[in-house]
Amino acid sequence: MLDNDITGVLDETFSIVREQFGEMLVIDLKPGGRHEAVTELNKHEYVRLVAEQVMTKGIGEQVEAVKKGFHEMIPPELISMFSPQELELLLCGLPSIDVDDLRANTDYTGYSRDSTQIQWFWTVVQALSQEDLARLVQFVTGTSQVPMEGFQALRGMNGPQKFNIHRCGDSGRLPSSHTCFNQLDLPEYPSLEVLQRCLLAAIREGFEGFGFS
Repeated sequence: MLDNDITGVLDETFSIVREQFGEMLVIDLKPGGRHEAVTELNKHEYVRLVAEQVMTKGIGEQVEAVKKGFHEMIPPELISMFSPQELELLLCGLPSIDVDDLRANTDYTGYSRDSTQIQWFWTVVQALSQEDLARLVQFVTGTSQVPMEGFQALRGMNGPQKFNIHRCGDSGRLPSSHTCFNQLDLPEYPSLEVLQRCLLAAIREGFEGFGFS
């Protein structure tokens, strides 16, 4: 949608429809949104407002209820020193990650299984400790926890979504991720050593990536 002209293609307004207790509700993304059409000129605002509604406003009451219950058990001041990723590892422990299962359930865009950079990537990943593997999975998916059924059951924002690696051409940047889509953007690095250095820097220092396609 963001990468293509939607003129004459998309018929949407600044509203979304959601089911609540069996009733279909129209939710305005902005005042009077159901009466304002999405156009090529305002589509970026539409995408931003949909993401905001789905990930924050639409679940605000539920999140506050969970926070209230959690803080009744553990006061905020006792966990304020931890990042969300560190807190997850503290509560859930270090997962056991099967690299062969991850590799078997990975899709590629711009690369193939036989691409040189992909072969280097798996060489680096095979040598990672469980702690760094957890960081990698968390960096790409938003959580270090693996589904009980394995990586074949990995889910994204819109349902089942495999771990996927996308080719991006700027080898001067670190890998980045789109956690809503379990997507790793892997530049076309010139050597295994460069790929290893950049990947480790991203998962250890960035620890969590996020972006929109």
